[in-house]
Amino acid sequence: MGRDFCEMEQIICQALAKVNLGLEVGSQRADGYHEIITLFQTIDLKDQLMFKSRADGQIILSGNRQDILWDKNNLIYRAALLLRQETGSTRGAEIIVGKSIPPGRGLAGGSSNAAITLMALNRLWGLNLTLERLLTIATELGADAPFFFFGGLCLGQGKGEQLQPLADLPTGWLLVVIPDFPVSTAMAYQEYKRQAGCLTSQNKESKIYQFLETKNIKLFQQLTNDLELIVFKIHPQLAEIKKALISAGAELSLMSGSGSAVFGWFRTLTLAKKAAESLKTGHRALCLKTVGRESYWHKISTGA
Repeated sequence: MGRDFCEMEQIICQALAKVNLGLEVGSQRADGYHEIITLFQTIDLKDQLMFKSRADGQIILSGNRQDILWDKNNLIYRAALLLRQETGSTRGAEIIVGKSIPPGRGLAGGSSNAAITLMALNRLWGLNLTLERLLTIATELGADAPFFFFGGLCLGQGKGEQLQPLADLPTGWLLVVIPDFPVSTAMAYQEYKRQAGCLTSQNKESKIYQFLETKNIKLFQQLTNDLELIVFKIHPQLAEIKKALISAGAELSLMSGSGSAVFGWFRTLTLAKKAAESLKTGHRALCLKTVGRESYWHKISTGA
C-alpha cells in the first residue's frame, strides 16, 4: 500500500475526499454499472476515524452526525464485516468517526471511509493481506473505494475500479460549493440511461485522454462531467453555481461525481479566496487544495 500503519491496539487515521476532474459516461455494463472514464483527485477535506481493538468480537460503530445511520448498512461496518468474512478473523473493533465530508455530494466520503477501514483493520487485526487482496475486497464495497488505496491523481476506467496512478498535477486550489441537499448516484445514472443513453462517451473522442496526452491547460479547461446533463435539469441551481464559479475566474468548474457538490479550480489560494468572497450562492463554500499521492499517504497513515 506504500506505507504501513503503526502496529498498536488503537489506530487514528484520516479519510480524504475526492473530486472528479472530468467524468465521461459510456454504455451500461452487465453488472448494472456504466463504463466510465474519469480523473480522480484527492483533496484536503477529511474525516477522522479511530479504531480500537475489541477482544469480544463485536464491531461497534458510532459517529458525530445524526443524519448518517451508523448501522450494518454503513459502508464502514460492511467493510469490517467483509474483511472478517474473507479472512475468517474473529477479532472485533470499536470504530468512532468524526465526519467532515458531507454524504451524497459526490465527494466519496463513504467509499474513502470504507477503504481506510480495510487498511486500518488489516493492520490492527494482524491480517497482513496484500494490496491486491484488499483491492479485491474494496471493489465489492463500491466503484470509488479502490481509488483510496492510491490517492493523488488517478485515471479511472471500467466502472472506476480500473486505476492508473498518474503524476501529480501542480497543486490546485478548489472552491467547493456544497448545497444543502444530496443527489442519489443511482438516480443520476438511471436518469442518464433513460434520457441520454444515446449520447454515451464511447461514441466520441475522450477529452480526458486528449488532456493526458498533452497536459495542455486549454484541454484541461475543456474537461466535462456527463452527469451534469441530467442532474442540472433536476437541480438547475447547480448550473447557476457552476456559472458563478466560472465568472469568478475558475479555470475549470465541474460537478463532482453525481453531485451535488460543484467546484471551481484556481491556480492560487488568493484567487480562490477572492472568488469565495464574491460568490453569492447561499450555500456553504470551502476553500480546499488538492493532495498529491505522497502527501495523501502521509495524511492517512499518520492521522495528521
